[in-house]
Amino acid sequence: MNELPPCPLCKCEYTYEMGALLVCPECAHEWNPDESGATADVAKVVKDSAGNILADGDTVTIIKDMKVKGSSSTLKVGTKVRNIRLVDGPGDHDIDAKVDGFGPMNLKSSIVKKA
Repeated sequence: MNELPPCPLCKCEYTYEMGALLVCPECAHEWNPDESGATADVAKVVKDSAGNILADGDTVTIIKDMKVKGSSSTLKVGTKVRNIRLVDGPGDHDIDAKVDGFGPMNLKSSIVKKA
């Protein structure tokens, strides 16, 4: 059995061949397995808590209550956050967004679900 390499973006193990390219069924990334350094210019794939791939401009929903540092109030479950930006933020924070009533903040993709 010929073992195909996993996707270099999302690490999906169910890649398949399409002509000379390998294709990932989860993130639709296509790459040539013969090219070295093919993933040097590819952006990091960010997934929400349910495994959906997030993109800039998406709308997400907070899935659990979250205390906001420096504020006495909390972000409640079900709060919608519109027009997110994916960033390489501090720690595990990979979403930059403006939350209504709270202002700009960084969020972790593990506490949001794509709306």
